Amino acid sequence: MCFAGLLEHPTRILIMDIQIEASADVSNEASIGAGTSIWHLAQVREKACLGKNCTIGRGVYIGPEVVIGDNVKVQNYALIYDPAVIADGVFIGPGVVLTNDVYPRAITPNGDLKNNGAWEAKGVSIGEGASIGARTVVLAGVEIGQWSLIGSGSVVIRDVPDFALIVGNPGKQIGWVGRSGMKLTEVGAEWHCGQTGDVYGYVHGTFSFVRGKSPDR
Repeated sequence: MCFAGLLEHPTRILIMDIQIEASADVSNEASIGAGTSIWHLAQVREKACLGKNCTIGRGVYIGPEVVIGDNVKVQNYALIYDPAVIADGVFIGPGVVLTNDVYPRAITPNGDLKNNGAWEAKGVSIGEGASIGARTVVLAGVEIGQWSLIGSGSVVIRDVPDFALIVGNPGKQIGWVGRSGMKLTEVGAEWHCGQTGDVYGYVHGTFSFVRGKSPDR
């Protein structure tokens, strides 16, 4: 359940285990799930919705109408521009930028300052359990698959498959990872996780969990 309008008290707020530091700027129109913590100097804009048990680090920016699921960690100074949608269990590292303008310009071709009606925001979508490494930049409108892993400092300009390991500028796939985050080892037609023993492979043309201890969803 989310709770709105929590910033009417001048000191740290603790309601239903929701913790908001006094220096944070959280809109009264934002919704915050139980168990979520919002740390110093973070800004959460109007109509943003944060799920349960999230951690929002120092200096984070979360734009209007951004949707964040449960158990999400957003590390210090990450910038999440609207209308991003972030699923449960996602990790967003320090200094990550999720952009929302495919063709950014401050002015129109006629030289007039662009207003909100002069361009269309396209948010980034991140699937369940994915991790975005520190200082990564993700292009507007990109979809990042569940349980994928983006290496620190990458620039992601195209959609990312589930379980993909992406590094570099521009980001390129160099392998697969399992739900543990460890790089998988190819064994014949299968890929194995050395930490959990789980097995992954192609199911009907899509790379997926096959068998092991992880839940088959």
